[in-house]
Amino acid sequence: RGRHLAAGVGDDFNRHRIAAGEEIERPGAAVTELSENSIDAGARRIDVTVTGGGRAGIVIVDDGIGMGPGELRLAVERHATSKLVSEDLLDITTLGFRGEALPAIGSVSRLTLTSRTREAETAWSLRVEAGHVGEAQPVAHPLGTRVEVRDLFYATPARLKFLKTDSKELGHAVEAVKKYTLAHPELAISL
Repeated sequence: RGRHLAAGVGDDFNRHRIAAGEEIERPGAAVTELSENSIDAGARRIDVTVTGGGRAGIVIVDDGIGMGPGELRLAVERHATSKLVSEDLLDITTLGFRGEALPAIGSVSRLTLTSRTREAETAWSLRVEAGHVGEAQPVAHPLGTRVEVRDLFYATPARLKFLKTDSKELGHAVEAVKKYTLAHPELAISL
C-alpha cells in the first residue's frame, strides 16, 4: 500500500479499496468485524444471515443501541470511528478499537446501514456503493441496527479469485459466529 501511495498511484477512492483488501480479506472476516460491532453496541440478540458463502450477501441485525443519521455517516468514514472511550490503552473494553470495518466493507461492496436509537421516533438508512456514500434517509426499523452487505468484492474483482468455494467461505463465517456464541453465552446469536 505504501509503495503505491508514495509513487502517487491512485486517488483517495483507490486507497480505500486497497485498505479494504487488507482489512476484509474474506466474507468470514466481514462477519467477524460486524459481529464485534453488534456486541460492542450492547446487543442482546444478533441474527446473522449469509448467502452464497458471504460473497452474495451478509445481513447482521442486532438490538443494540443503534445510531442516528450523523453517526451512520461517521461510521462509514475512514479513521473517524474509533471506539476508544478512554485514553488509557490498558482500559480497552471493546472488541474492535479502530472501527474501520464499515468503511472497508463499503468500499468493495453494496452496503446498507439501517439503524434506530431508543430516543428516535424514526430509523435512518444509509447506502454505500463501492465507496460512494449516499444521503441518510428516514425509514421504518425497530431499535438496533441492520447491516446489509451485497456483492462483496464486486468493486475489486481481482479479490474474488482468492476466495474458496461458497461452502468453504461459509465455514469461515460459521466459525466466526461460533466463537462469539461460545464467548458470550448471555447473547442470543442465530446464523
